[in-house]
Amino acid sequence: MSESYNAIYDAVRSRISRFDGQSLIDRIAYQFDFSHQIQRIQEEFISVAHDMQQPAVLFRPKLSIDGNMWCALYGDNLQDGVAGFGESPSKAMEDFDKNWNEKL
Repeated sequence: MSESYNAIYDAVRSRISRFDGQSLIDRIAYQFDFSHQIQRIQEEFISVAHDMQQPAVLFRPKLSIDGNMWCALYGDNLQDGVAGFGESPSKAMEDFDKNWNEKL
């Protein structure tokens, strides 16, 4: 029994000793090149960071319906505050961002 065990052990050991782990890692890394995904993640992060700095995000105007339009209003009323109008809440927020930077 020990002779067969020894033969199997020697066979497995000889195959393992020829195993090149670094070569396997290099082949896997080549197949799964993540550099493009990393660049996309960086671009997406920059885009989200830009969006998070918009006035509608920072100041969180109140959304309401005014007639047949949505109104995003920051302040107590239209005369004293900043407002944006649009056919959807998103359009009202875009208009609010534009109007935030307008001069009096």
